[in-house]
Amino acid sequence: MGPMGYLAWLLVVINGAGAAAITVTPPDSPPLRFAAAQIKRAAHSAGRAVPDVVLSIEPGEAQSYRIQRAGAQIRVIGGDAVGAMYGGLDVAEALQLGALEELKPGTHKPFIAQRGIKFNIPLDLRTPSYSDNSEAFQANIPEVWSREFWREFLDEMARHRFNVLTLWNLHPFPSIVKVPEYPDVALHDVLRAKPGTFNEKFSHTGIDMFRPEMLDGAEVVKRLSPDEKIAFWREVMQMAKDRGVDVYWFTWNTFLFGAEGKHGLSRATPDANLLRCFRANVRETVRTYPLLAGIGITAGENMGSQLGGLSKEQWLWQTYGEGIIDGLKNTPERQFRLIHRLHQTDLDEILREWKNYPGPFDLSYKYAVAHMYASTRPNFIDPLLRILPKTHRTWLTVRNDDIYSFRWGDPQFVRDFVRQMPGPTQCAGFYMGPDGYCWGREAMDVEPHCPRQLVMQKQWFSFMLWGRLSYDPSLPDSLFERTIAQRFPEAPAAPLLAAWSAASRIFPEITRFFWGDIDLKWLPEACLSHPRHKGFYPVRHFVEGETMPGSGNLNIRQWRHRLLTGQPM
Repeated sequence: MGPMGYLAWLLVVINGAGAAAITVTPPDSPPLRFAAAQIKRAAHSAGRAVPDVVLSIEPGEAQSYRIQRAGAQIRVIGGDAVGAMYGGLDVAEALQLGALEELKPGTHKPFIAQRGIKFNIPLDLRTPSYSDNSEAFQANIPEVWSREFWREFLDEMARHRFNVLTLWNLHPFPSIVKVPEYPDVALHDVLRAKPGTFNEKFSHTGIDMFRPEMLDGAEVVKRLSPDEKIAFWREVMQMAKDRGVDVYWFTWNTFLFGAEGKHGLSRATPDANLLRCFRANVRETVRTYPLLAGIGITAGENMGSQLGGLSKEQWLWQTYGEGIIDGLKNTPERQFRLIHRLHQTDLDEILREWKNYPGPFDLSYKYAVAHMYASTRPNFIDPLLRILPKTHRTWLTVRNDDIYSFRWGDPQFVRDFVRQMPGPTQCAGFYMGPDGYCWGREAMDVEPHCPRQLVMQKQWFSFMLWGRLSYDPSLPDSLFERTIAQRFPEAPAAPLLAAWSAASRIFPEITRFFWGDIDLKWLPEACLSHPRHKGFYPVRHFVEGETMPGSGNLNIRQWRHRLLTGQPM
């Protein structure tokens, strides 16, 4: 046994003299060390001694683990480091809930391999995301440049068993890379708009999410050089990797925020210079961030049909495809995933233009359009599944533009939703999140915590359900009852869970009955649409409305017709 082998048996976490210990093999594995720290934290919180736990790895299926018990000792053997971490988190949870003695031996593996968060990220006034014209996004600009924010965020992701973080921005490159051919594009500092800048009159395409006049009175919220920004994002990606989380950047196209007018660049004239700049941006993103798992792209919302004589897919291939190839020249063994959204484009053209991509290549589909809280089996994807080649898989974009503030929680809905997702031969995984609200720190409380809670903390039960049940949909309600009992000891847990679940079923029921496919048409939490659509919905609109396709529900007019004609309902 070498030196590292001996080190593996050192006591990594000790809770007082004579206490049991947590042993980590190998001792330098960040995911295992994270799990060990969580076990110690849970023991301290529960007022118990640290138990005798051994965390180790025997190569096997990714993210899998098995738990063994021998007397007072608990052994967690992971198929990889992430699997061992998840097993250690099981131990921490059992400690926290006072159920360590009931923790059973067994084998565990993920039901859905890739379980992600969709995070529209407001990097800077000059490099906005899709919905930065809102208080929630502006409030979170300084947060996304905070190490403590990301430490909290990624800790919560790991505890809930999420393992993919997708960061969505219209044009992030000026805020995250330096490009030698375009040295003036990299942005110094981090800016935020002055209060009162934004309203409901901005374009839904995102084309005016930044306007030059916004710089008047803009607030500098962070003083950072481009090099410091790069160092920051490298550190964030390392924190993510240490918790078993893969990071992706997603872009809409073709935006030029932060670079417009520099080095002859103009979105109005999509010439060869613009193409070269995008290709170089992508190249430098790949080179600069060795831990970046991949890039996701959109053939919209601002591509149009005039791209220097190229089709959308030809242009995307020559910028993103060729840019990734350029970035991988010195590391050809690196696996760098490209996720191509099916939004505003054609499958056949995607497959034709991207046939020479050298790494993992997936598609992405809006699984429930904008409403994950509607049907547990939305049927919009069915035509795609019938024609999807066996050589390709799709990710599911699971959009939550239903609920921004309500503390949703219905375990059975989540189980049914997850179990009815397409199987692993067609589905690579999913990422869930909103377009109209920022999943950073909450921005609604009038008596907030300091600092404000993460949305993931404030809506902890919802995130727990989606993360844990997508890893293992067989988890019983008794786990959630115990968790609720620990959170709310003054209330009986079983009736509270039943009431919570029943209240949460209202949102899916009403959205199946009154359907507005995109978020601009239907926000059930407020019973309204965008002011430029219909605004607040009175009873008349419900009478005139349609039901969700495939839901089997009757609208009011159909119900009335059957009633008057004596037809069965």
